[in-house]
Amino acid sequence: MGCCGSAERPKREWKPLEDRSCTDLPWFLLFTLFLVGMCGICGFTIVTGGAARLVFGYDSYGNTCGQRNEPIEGVRLSGLDHTDRKFVFFLDPCNIDIIQRKIKSMALCVSQCPTEELATYYDLKRFAMMNGSELCSYELPGHKYPSLPERFDKCPKLPVPESKALPVFNRCTPVDISCYAKFAEAVVTFVSDNSMLNRLIAGVAASKEIIVGLCLLALVLSMILMVIIRYISAVLVWILTALVVLGSLGGTSVLWWLYIDYRMTMNETMTKDLRETEEPNGGMKTTKDHAQGLLIYAVSATVFTGILLLLMLFMRKRVALTIALFHVAGKVFIHLPLLALQPFCTFLALSLFWVYWIMVLLFLGTTGNPEKNEDTGLVEFRLTGALQYMTWYHAVGLIWISEFILACQQMTVAGAVVTYYFTRDKTKLPVTPILSSVLRLVRYHLGTVAKGSFIITLVKIPRLILMYIHNQLKGKENACARCMLKACICCLWCLEKCLNYLNQNAYAATAINSTSFCTSARDAFMILVENALRVATINTVGDFVLFLGKVLIVTCTAFAGVLALNYQRDYTEWVLPLIIVCLFAFLVAHCFLSIFEIVVDVLFLCFAIDTKYNNGTPGREFYMDKALMEFVENSRRSMAMEERGRSKRARPKEEVELTEVKAMAPGTSSA
Repeated sequence: MGCCGSAERPKREWKPLEDRSCTDLPWFLLFTLFLVGMCGICGFTIVTGGAARLVFGYDSYGNTCGQRNEPIEGVRLSGLDHTDRKFVFFLDPCNIDIIQRKIKSMALCVSQCPTEELATYYDLKRFAMMNGSELCSYELPGHKYPSLPERFDKCPKLPVPESKALPVFNRCTPVDISCYAKFAEAVVTFVSDNSMLNRLIAGVAASKEIIVGLCLLALVLSMILMVIIRYISAVLVWILTALVVLGSLGGTSVLWWLYIDYRMTMNETMTKDLRETEEPNGGMKTTKDHAQGLLIYAVSATVFTGILLLLMLFMRKRVALTIALFHVAGKVFIHLPLLALQPFCTFLALSLFWVYWIMVLLFLGTTGNPEKNEDTGLVEFRLTGALQYMTWYHAVGLIWISEFILACQQMTVAGAVVTYYFTRDKTKLPVTPILSSVLRLVRYHLGTVAKGSFIITLVKIPRLILMYIHNQLKGKENACARCMLKACICCLWCLEKCLNYLNQNAYAATAINSTSFCTSARDAFMILVENALRVATINTVGDFVLFLGKVLIVTCTAFAGVLALNYQRDYTEWVLPLIIVCLFAFLVAHCFLSIFEIVVDVLFLCFAIDTKYNNGTPGREFYMDKALMEFVENSRRSMAMEERGRSKRARPKEEVELTEVKAMAPGTSSA
């Protein structure tokens, strides 16, 4: 049946790593066709000249520089031979549209950029005669520049600054970029003193070796933490539990103390006011409102603390499972050290794809049919008709393929962890479980990954559209519309996070049983529902422990940075280097500990399946690690003790009832 099949299915028999088959083949074919479409867009931009116009540049008449051109109907001076004119020159390079982020000046193809400042039209004439590079419009002869009346509109604005050609893109750019001050002001508006900015930049330049060293330190600390967290997880968990409980009790106590103190002060003030004036109603009302607000806060905090204490009491035994899973996850990284390289591989794949995507997007910006702008008289290339949907197709490709790459990482990690968990003899693990997992993914499960990433894309696109609408309407919409937009964005974000978690477990189920995405998601969901309290404990306690790990890495890196930068007595020079180092440290810690989080989640799913379908008897032996086995044994002993306690409490009641029956028996017979 399909994903939503209503037929009653047989009970799932989990057979880890026994059978392998291709999953979700139609989705693999669909994703392949989508990739062909993405490549087709790139090919279209190259064939129609969009790529050439971006790289070589084009003038305001639609001619591409450095090649022969075909005439454009209705556009004069089009179809020129610019084989010798390889550079784009702007008549007024400082005429920048801040909103549209482009130069509004007329552009020409020239054979050479001006190598010196040209202050007069005679200088333009001399430059044209000596170098053969005419900087005015094509119909104006170079030797007549100073006397032509059209020189004010069709020649460059004087003085013409010295320019250099950009590498690869062949645009003449002023050497002195002071005319781009508007952009510079937009970048540095947060700094009111230019000397402050210069000092910050100087601090970064002087500390570049230290910054690189500290970034490497953060990388090493992240890798070390993934291994040693197995030894400190118990301490972190119980410290976290104690801090949460003490913080809740302390916060509640402070609120009640403030309320009582405020009431006592209010009573004294009211008594004094009654003696001095006969109309204290306004002040009394404000004071009572403040007291009522404090009372509401105190009662709410009390209810929250009570619920939290009950949850801690009820879930205290399940915290031990989180500690055991962290312990086993540390072992996984020892046996599978190549897991630590997953963030690098994913980052490299995403970076390559994003570079390609941006390049094709720029190609699309110079692709299409030439149209003359009636306001400026310049020729612009625009996609019209059905071709304009290529940009939307390309945008969807950014989201879907990015999610696909991230899903491949999740499937690779899940496959390696599943292989580790369900291999009883760890000495018989594959030489490279990560590589084996990648090969299984490529051979069998690309369709499953494509389907899961497409579902995330379907949720992400509406959220991004709503965010765009919200930004465009900022300050224009009413409060109700703003609230509804934010609520929709929040709901879609929550749905996306839930689907991400379910997808991750579905990939693990696929790695175990080699089932399709929908079947795996359904099976994983049933397992998670049966262990809902355990899932809640692992996600809350485990996530916070990992957050503390990130804070630990950032703090250690920042402390090392302060020690390393101590030679610079001007503390203002520390700011920017430390900010850069701390941001990089948090990013690295997040990437590595996210892999650790995936490992813990996959281990839990394997553990839940193992305990559900095995009981430790011959023929149904557990696959789990010794640490998880100890947790299971402790849980069984606790359950056995509870059963004995209940049986002892029930036995006296049975004896009393038996005595009453015996006492009633003679009376009944005599009657």
